[in-house]
Amino acid sequence: MTLLSRRGPARTADVVVVGAGVVGAAVARSLSVGGARVVVVDRGEAAGGTSGSGEGNLLVSDKGPGAELAMAQRAVQLWPVLAAELREELRAGLPGGFPDLELEPKGGLVVATTEDGASALRAFAAAQRPAGVRATELDAAGARALEPALTPDVALAVHYPDDAQVQPVVATEALLASARHRGAVVLTGAQVTGPLLSGARAGARLAGVHTTRGDVAADAVVVAAGPWSGEVSALLGAPLPVLPRRGVVLVTTRQPHQVFRKVYDADYVGAVGSGDADLQTSTVVESTASGTILIGSSRERVGFDTALRVEVLRRLAAGALALFPGLAGVPVMRSYGGFRPYVPDHLPVAGPDPRLPGLWHATGHEGAGIGLAPATGELVADLLLGRAPVLDAAAFSVARPSLAAHLAGLPGAAA
Repeated sequence: MTLLSRRGPARTADVVVVGAGVVGAAVARSLSVGGARVVVVDRGEAAGGTSGSGEGNLLVSDKGPGAELAMAQRAVQLWPVLAAELREELRAGLPGGFPDLELEPKGGLVVATTEDGASALRAFAAAQRPAGVRATELDAAGARALEPALTPDVALAVHYPDDAQVQPVVATEALLASARHRGAVVLTGAQVTGPLLSGARAGARLAGVHTTRGDVAADAVVVAAGPWSGEVSALLGAPLPVLPRRGVVLVTTRQPHQVFRKVYDADYVGAVGSGDADLQTSTVVESTASGTILIGSSRERVGFDTALRVEVLRRLAAGALALFPGLAGVPVMRSYGGFRPYVPDHLPVAGPDPRLPGLWHATGHEGAGIGLAPATGELVADLLLGRAPVLDAAAFSVARPSLAAHLAGLPGAAA
């Protein structure tokens, strides 16, 4: 399929989005709403990678002051509006309407069970509040009033009412369906095999991609391939230091409702911000609309190795029991793993790549991609369509100083 460039004062852009996960879907939808003609390509199926193996977390509680928190706060504003718009748009699309996104503003509860953990948690929450985060300290009695099944061994808890959850696969499919309604094309089973370039070699511009389902030409290419973005960006000639970071989740059988929020121990924040390649686990427990309980989380850099490791499952289960002793004996019906797109400076990359005109990125969200997707889609669309962005675009730029050394060390990086 070939798209002919649309030129003129309207500043609309014809765009190829590489990746049909939630971030790529959000970018495609935002661009389509803005009038751009979009083709989404993915080597697999929609939501077949990271988005299909996540918990659907929409969090502000795990982010300290800075650019990522600002993006998360913008996403908190956008998700309810987006859910309502998608519900209205897609109501007539299927008999009975489109499946519900299960957007649930359940809130989060971060729990410290030691005095050292309590001190660190108190300081973290205190730093967030000036940035506009609602974070209320609770003692053991206050925490158990919100979560009656919680362990009594609580030194301090912090309640974050703005944390929420969404069904990630349905959200991804809904965003893509909305983009399709506006003319977008989604090509699955279309693996990118190389760049389409225009102009002389020294001043070449990316003008599309070769795929296993044919060439797609466009004014811009947005790489939103999650943990595979490192491979795709290198293939196109401007590598990014995006690596897969594996995580595993346990899923119980359906239970009477006993966990009412996203509950995690205070170690979770440290694990999210760590760059350690070795296995790290911290406890995250939450219920789903179907009645199952999800138990996480683990982080390790093992490439794309999918091998099941019993030690990971054991540590996740032990952590869950430490927070919710009543889960002892509850059957675990399955576990699943996925790969998060890890970037060394722990910030998403969103915007144009100055090394190769025509190349754009929307990746590197690690475990926050579901939550940050609407704000990422908005930011990329604003920049591509020539609108003033709501967020500070420089903070997420490929050219930011915190990424420079990592870019320089990549194979194939320009001298």
